Amino acid sequence: MKWLRRTRQQQTGGAGEHAAEQELLAAGLKLVTRNYHCRGGEIDLIMQDGNTLVFVEVRVRNNSRFGSAEESIGFRKQQRLQTAALHFLQHHRQFQHAACRFDSYCITDGKVQWLKNAFQT
Repeated sequence: MKWLRRTRQQQTGGAGEHAAEQELLAAGLKLVTRNYHCRGGEIDLIMQDGNTLVFVEVRVRNNSRFGSAEESIGFRKQQRLQTAALHFLQHHRQFQHAACRFDSYCITDGKVQWLKNAFQT
C-alpha cells in the first residue's frame, strides 16, 4: 500500500509540528485545531493564547544550505496563510472578534526559534 507510506519530508514535518504543539501547550496556549485546510491554503496549528487566536506555521530544515526555516516563509506563503486564516474565521464565528496573530515555529539544524508575530497582515 504505497499511498500509506509517508515521505521522509512528511515525517520530519510531522515531528516538527508535534514538537511545536508540545512546546506551545507547555507555554500555556490551547490547541484549537491541527492542519486546517481550505482551498486557498493550510495552517499547521491554530492555538489560543488568552483572547488571541494564533495561526502557527511550522518549518523544519535539517541544514541551512538553502536558507533557514524562517527564510522559507516567503510572501506567497504568507498570503496563503492569511487566506486560510480568513477562511477559518469565516467558518468559526465564535472566533470572529478575537485578536489574531501569525507565529512561526522554525527548526533549523536542530535549533528551535518561536517567532511571535512573525509577520503582519
